[in-house]
Amino acid sequence: MVRINKYLVDNDADVIKSYVKRRNWEMVTSQTGLWYMIYLHGEGMKAMSGKIASINYKVWLLDGTLCYSSDSLGIKKFRIGKGGVEKGLEEGILLLREGDKARFIMPPHLAQGLMGDGNKIPPRSTILYDVELVQISD
Repeated sequence: MVRINKYLVDNDADVIKSYVKRRNWEMVTSQTGLWYMIYLHGEGMKAMSGKIASINYKVWLLDGTLCYSSDSLGIKKFRIGKGGVEKGLEEGILLLREGDKARFIMPPHLAQGLMGDGNKIPPRSTILYDVELVQISD
């Protein structure tokens, strides 16, 4: 099982690397496998665990399918570090400050995992988040 899991994680990383290269994006990869780039820097408060993050967002599959968007669903709010959102989103938000805009590419283990979300994100999907950190509050 460990060998299979390592194979899947390595394969996911290769797919993401190819996707990023085709778009000429300069992204950084975290130790957990989150790919990220901050493409607009804000001046506001830094995100911290325990605070509430309010974000504008769009979520795509790597094939270009738009799954979810704050344009149709409204701003997403969540308490950082308390779960309820993808692990990769929590990790990525902690890199930002208010006003930042960023892209996060999350392999399945940081996104919706083996099962998907049962709605628009299929099982074992890599997803792309485009995020604007609108506000940090208590």
